[in-house]
Amino acid sequence: MPHRLATHRLAGAALAAVLTGLALGGATPPPPGPGDERTMELGNFSVSLTVKNLKASRAFYEQLGFTKFGGDPDQGWLILQNGTATVGLFQGMFEKNILTFNPGWNRKAETLDDFIDVRELQRRLLDAGLTLDVKADPDSTGPASFVLSDPDGNPILVDQHVPRPER
Repeated sequence: MPHRLATHRLAGAALAAVLTGLALGGATPPPPGPGDERTMELGNFSVSLTVKNLKASRAFYEQLGFTKFGGDPDQGWLILQNGTATVGLFQGMFEKNILTFNPGWNRKAETLDDFIDVRELQRRLLDAGLTLDVKADPDSTGPASFVLSDPDGNPILVDQHVPRPER
């Protein structure tokens, strides 16, 4: 445990140094926006868990303070939220747990006025040399998704449920 405590203290000291520099007038560039190539805003984040027993998993997460936000237990899936955390429970739908991003949505599944379209995100990742497991049709305009895997084989789903934003 002393090692973890030391690590946390070092991280805290580094953050304090950055904040002090900012307070002393250190200039920071403006944050990138949706049309800026520097940003890779993937959208609302959730974890999609593959579960063996939806009812038992729901009860467990409710004990942690999560409440039902959406889904249909009769179809084998639920979306639960606790503060800013969103967990999807899926029985019999996926082989692995999935990191999920939803471009165009806020955490309440409300459509955003401005966001980076899933096809644009896909283009940027392909241009950067990443390999996608599943690709979105780049010529489509409606909802679309793509999948890639991190170096450890964890699937990442970028799943846009709304049409391409108008610009």
